[in-house]
Amino acid sequence: MIFVTVGSRAYPFDRLFRKLDELYEKGILSDTLFAQTGTSTYVPRHYEYKDFISPEEFDEVIGKADIVVSHGASGSIMKALNAGKKVIAVTRLEKYGEHINDHQIQNNEAFSSNGYVLMADLELTDLGECFQKIYAGQDGLRPWENKDPMAIVNMVDKFIHDNWRSIQ
Repeated sequence: MIFVTVGSRAYPFDRLFRKLDELYEKGILSDTLFAQTGTSTYVPRHYEYKDFISPEEFDEVIGKADIVVSHGASGSIMKALNAGKKVIAVTRLEKYGEHINDHQIQNNEAFSSNGYVLMADLELTDLGECFQKIYAGQDGLRPWENKDPMAIVNMVDKFIHDNWRSIQ
């Protein structure tokens, strides 16, 4: 099962949900998918969805999922990683009105550069390839071990420090 989560902020992520329907239509996706769509207005045609779910429902759905597709919120990504799930990180972009700025790029790049998630490109053109890598067992992902509560903060801080010139 695939679980897609985009949080509860007042920004739609319609482009992601359209892309997922496209992947079903192309035959790339066939697994059951449940999406938490937030304030998105696009109505999915090939999978179940609910605008918002409770924290308990969130935990329940993550528990059932094999793959979690998450926007670049570190809390959502961490919940999926802590549950031992394969994660595909997708990035909300300011230019599409999906967020107030592009900070999710740095979050997703930090997780991806450390081998914990597959990061779809910013335009989602390779989202299908991300799924195919996981299905083929060729994702190259490292298991997440959250022994240090500050691990994520340190990881993102190190990534920004090491790459600050290229992300300005």
